[in-house]
Amino acid sequence: MVTVDDVRQFARTLPRSSEHLIRDRVKFRVGKIVYVAFSRDETLMGFGFPKEERAALVAAEPEKFELPRESDLRFNWVVARTAAIDAEEMRELVLEAWRMCVPKKVRLEQELSAAKF
Repeated sequence: MVTVDDVRQFARTLPRSSEHLIRDRVKFRVGKIVYVAFSRDETLMGFGFPKEERAALVAAEPEKFELPRESDLRFNWVVARTAAIDAEEMRELVLEAWRMCVPKKVRLEQELSAAKF
């Protein structure tokens, strides 16, 4: 099971990432763009994901993923059940969501930095 603290620890390593508490919900942003957000009870983690790929993701693993609520379908967004994903999968999902938000230069710098380890 993934927790907000797990995501917090990882998100702190990502350039330009910041954490915010908005209406009792923990959200991670790059500038004004939210790339990860938790439900109030922290059982669901929404994250940025390409619209054109999300139906396939949800269909492939419906026990882990669901579409966002109808009002959020216009966004590049998917929801994961925190109890159904592990830390490694969380890092992959959060990293890809973050990459969608940052400028290309920042993304490339992070990739170079990560490749050194």
